[in-house]
Amino acid sequence: MKNTKFWEIVVITLLLPIHVWSQTAVEVEGIVLSEDEQDLPLVGANIFWLGTTMGVTSEIDGTFRIAPIENSSQLVVSYIGYQNDTVSVSSGVPLVIKLSAGNTLDEVEVVHRKKATEFSFLDPIKVEQINEKELLKAACCNLSESFETSPSVDVAFTDAITGTRQIQMLGLAGPYIQITRESMPYIRGLSSLYGLTAVPGTWVSGMQLNKGTGAVANGFESIAGQINIEMRKPTGDDKMYLNFYADEGARFEGNLNLSQEIDDQWATALLLHGKFNHRSMDRNDDGFLDNPLSDHFIALNRWQYRGNNGMRFQFGIAGTYINDVGGQTSFEPERDALSDRHWGMKLNLNRLEGWVKLGKVYEALPWRSWAIQLSGSKHEQDSYFGQRDYQASQNSLYANILYQSIIGNTNHQVLMGLSMQYDDFDETFQDASFDRSESVPGGFFEYTYGGHEKFSLVAGLRGDYHNAYGFFATPRLHLRYAFNDQVVWRASLGRGQRTANILAENNGLMAANRRFNINSETTGNPYGLDPEIAWNAGTNVVYTFQSHQRPGSISVDFYRTEFQNQIVIDLDQNAQEVNFYNLDGQSFSNSFQLQLDYEVATRLDARLAYRWYDVKTTYNGDLLDKPLISKQRLFFNLGYATGNDWSFDYTINWQGPKRIPFTGSNPKEYQLADSSPGFVVMNAQISKRWREKFEVYLGGENLLNYRQKNPILASDDPFGPYFDSSLTWGPIFGRNIYMGMRYRI
Repeated sequence: MKNTKFWEIVVITLLLPIHVWSQTAVEVEGIVLSEDEQDLPLVGANIFWLGTTMGVTSEIDGTFRIAPIENSSQLVVSYIGYQNDTVSVSSGVPLVIKLSAGNTLDEVEVVHRKKATEFSFLDPIKVEQINEKELLKAACCNLSESFETSPSVDVAFTDAITGTRQIQMLGLAGPYIQITRESMPYIRGLSSLYGLTAVPGTWVSGMQLNKGTGAVANGFESIAGQINIEMRKPTGDDKMYLNFYADEGARFEGNLNLSQEIDDQWATALLLHGKFNHRSMDRNDDGFLDNPLSDHFIALNRWQYRGNNGMRFQFGIAGTYINDVGGQTSFEPERDALSDRHWGMKLNLNRLEGWVKLGKVYEALPWRSWAIQLSGSKHEQDSYFGQRDYQASQNSLYANILYQSIIGNTNHQVLMGLSMQYDDFDETFQDASFDRSESVPGGFFEYTYGGHEKFSLVAGLRGDYHNAYGFFATPRLHLRYAFNDQVVWRASLGRGQRTANILAENNGLMAANRRFNINSETTGNPYGLDPEIAWNAGTNVVYTFQSHQRPGSISVDFYRTEFQNQIVIDLDQNAQEVNFYNLDGQSFSNSFQLQLDYEVATRLDARLAYRWYDVKTTYNGDLLDKPLISKQRLFFNLGYATGNDWSFDYTINWQGPKRIPFTGSNPKEYQLADSSPGFVVMNAQISKRWREKFEVYLGGENLLNYRQKNPILASDDPFGPYFDSSLTWGPIFGRNIYMGMRYRI
């Protein structure tokens, strides 16, 4: 019955664009010419119905088409530098409109203070544009630490030993979020847990974030949302950007970004990052390091070519080396590796990746373009957690061919293409091997209707064939309706599918002595489990306003994700086990968020948000709240910039209680409460800039010094059956003061 309902939704999704198109009345056609330039066609002239704001612009040859409306029979035609004209429309008669040159106006300067986070009022998909200004509000050492000022994304530690942070959206973990780099697959597979750690914040020029399913051109894996990362380009950015960072946890980082334009067509950029932490710290005196000791080296080199004929070409290569050591303060890797003398963790990660983009834009036909995207990566992880050995490698290839054009006019745009994703995995965990290869060829078609000022839509359909799961379809639909210039409503619906990499995505559970039980059901599938399949539906309303001549906005959104199948990670069945199995029952996530943004005073921006989650999964026959997820969150951020280049930022987060997995079968001294307490975390930062070049900053995280008590269960018996560092619900390190500098040329 549920599947029937889903396929009805699919059919409606596919037929809706056709229905909308069929309802369009006979359009008015015409051409706009320059009377003073021997009837030269005018490109981009504005044509709209008198007394309304409904209109179109002329094409490259000066022609236009516009849908008629009731109670208006006159068109107003305008073009910069020409006098406006108003013409009457006769049914079925093409219009020839000639404009005369008008008076030249004095120069007008329009000043707009760019916000740190913005969104388009016209895009059918609500996309949060997060620029560098937002990223600099926090220490922003890497992307896993760069969402502290975003109410849409939650950040949590996977465990109390590895120091790994994982983002969440709509109450779902990071692997359910599709993360791309400049619209190409980026963090996925074995890198889904540590991938954001390997993206230095200073490398990022901006991000686009949307909740729910994204566009079909980017693949089929998006379920909770999508984050697209824009790296610093060889052109348009600083020629040199130098950054140093240090904190009281003895963490030191350095970043150097260099860019150079070789000539009018070629440009290159070199991005370098290093992180060092060699000081052992145990603030809570549990015998374990609060943060792992680490050495990180990451480098990226990219090249860009811009031809005079519209050809675009770029390629790049990046390498990552991560070496982390954690565990007991007495642990020495050379002496105690995989032994029962002292509990230790070591993670060595090596990654090499490259990509190529080739495309062409037609300057005479700006709505037409084609592109080829290619990428490949080799990812290797050599690690152990206590006496558990985990080795993994992944070789991946990706290809995508895209073609964009229009149907009739620019009101009807189409994007189509073919793609191929290939992954080869080799994993070994506690002497058990899990090898597999996945190949997924596919194709997609996406239609965008934008011919109405108030209404627009994006409807897409993918078809892919997985070598283990077979053929599957991915429909997605995004709608937008603007009630007026202040209120816009959007809705989305779509399907997502992914392979759960249950070992790589749960390294935090390896830092515990729980037994891993994989309840395989289907021979030939990865881990013997079925793919994860979910439908996501959402709606949001944005209201923009001016109060005391200061801009503000209120946004409300609600999203529901319902799984047809999910790989359940069951920590409740037995406190000494973790069980993986296919969903048998319900699993869903409801997310509600209310957000207010307002410029309280000149250059003083405030953001207030409330978020509510209802996330439940069926565990061994019982529908329970998903553990370690706060149902409620309150968020408040203030950002102020003075006229003499001082900047101040303050953020306060309150997270409500979280359910803790069952520990009642443990001895009393190793039992935990059913839920955690709520807690508050405050962050603040001050920075000063001189002449747009040199900047220093001083900040503090977790200023109230709130810490989870005893984050490691049975830390006094690390090789016993009750040892567990994965039940982390709050901060571990406590207050952290940091400072740094930035220098740009």
